[in-house]
Amino acid sequence: MDNIRILIADDHPIFRDGMHSLLDSVPDTEVVGEAISGEDAIQQATSLQPDVILMDIKMPDSNGISATRKILAENPHIAILMVTMLEDDESVFAAMRAGAKGYILKGANQAEMLLAIRAVANNEVIFGPNIAKRLLRFFSIFKPTVHHVFPELSDRETELLALMAQGKSNQEIAEQLRLTLKTVRNHASNIFNKLQVADRAQAVLRAREAGL
Repeated sequence: MDNIRILIADDHPIFRDGMHSLLDSVPDTEVVGEAISGEDAIQQATSLQPDVILMDIKMPDSNGISATRKILAENPHIAILMVTMLEDDESVFAAMRAGAKGYILKGANQAEMLLAIRAVANNEVIFGPNIAKRLLRFFSIFKPTVHHVFPELSDRETELLALMAQGKSNQEIAEQLRLTLKTVRNHASNIFNKLQVADRAQAVLRAREAGL
């Protein structure tokens, strides 16, 4: 399997150096570049074509959310993982709307960071534990009747979408529902088609905005 090619976009050299050291220490990741501003990240994303970008939010020139939006407009295949100190609801939702596939805090340990990088590289959506807890608290005010949130979905598809919204991977969903991985992928494809979304990240965002 090819290495995951990673661009680190952060204006703090200590963080960049730390991430570089971590990623150099594992066999399946490769740092292909470092960006020190939003505009720098946009330019390097186009020239280097990394698999994953680790994107800070507060950076010079163009912030990470604006940079994410611009990068994905031209390079929708690149997976962007927000790695930031900010954990407010506004920043999280703005990042997801911009197209980020994950959101993790800089205080995450090495295992959590590597898990998040590998997840977004595999086109999965992931949140750090603290962010996931905030999202669950945020949406706890909603009490929708699950089967009426998206009436176009079958009961099984609604169940799968709810598990996606909890941040579970296809493999975890398959194990929990005692389904094959292929069946889960087929259901996920049906969900994307019925909700008219491009990918898992957009489906999860729709689900969470609906309080599912």
